[in-house]
Amino acid sequence: MITPVSAAWSSWTMFLLLLCAVLSEVFQPGVITQAHVSLFARSDRNYKESPTTFMGQFLVSLFRIGTLAMALCLSLYTEGHFSLVAYIAVCGLILAILLVKMLCNAILDFTFMLTRRNSVVYEHYANIATIVTVFLYPITLVLLRIGSPVAGQWILGIVSLLFIAMWVYRGGRMLISSPMAVLYFAVYMCTLEILPLAVLYVSSAKLITII
Repeated sequence: MITPVSAAWSSWTMFLLLLCAVLSEVFQPGVITQAHVSLFARSDRNYKESPTTFMGQFLVSLFRIGTLAMALCLSLYTEGHFSLVAYIAVCGLILAILLVKMLCNAILDFTFMLTRRNSVVYEHYANIATIVTVFLYPITLVLLRIGSPVAGQWILGIVSLLFIAMWVYRGGRMLISSPMAVLYFAVYMCTLEILPLAVLYVSSAKLITII
């Protein structure tokens, strides 16, 4: 029987994810340590986009995707199903959902000519995702030792609510400029944030069960 504790690959994977986080900060200083600016900046007018590098963005994306995939596997695995193949499949699923979201956002940007504004919005979004991942990473390490799917499900639920709350706080301040904009933002949150999270959870559960 394979459990999180007995699966040596999981410990090495968490080590590699930590290495990705450290190296991303080396290649792009501030990509993690300055992510909190998205929550505490008083005004978006004086917010300056930090210089980005391909390697820094690539490594921090691996850190976010890999950590979320591990948390999903820990909360959904059944006896004999905690495998590296399932983990890689969940990583691929997360990447696919992110690509679909990026395509939808690109269509919205093109339709409503929001490209210039979207660059700042996207950076705030990425920063908030990084903050949540940094919070999730040590909890995932603990869950690896506990090996409790129920605890993992509770943690994922709390982290998801934390992410949504942070994005509503920052995204609402940036995107809501009129009463009608409140409705647009609510529709956006339901279709491009909450729905993808629900699809990710259900699809991951089916993947892990099959594999």
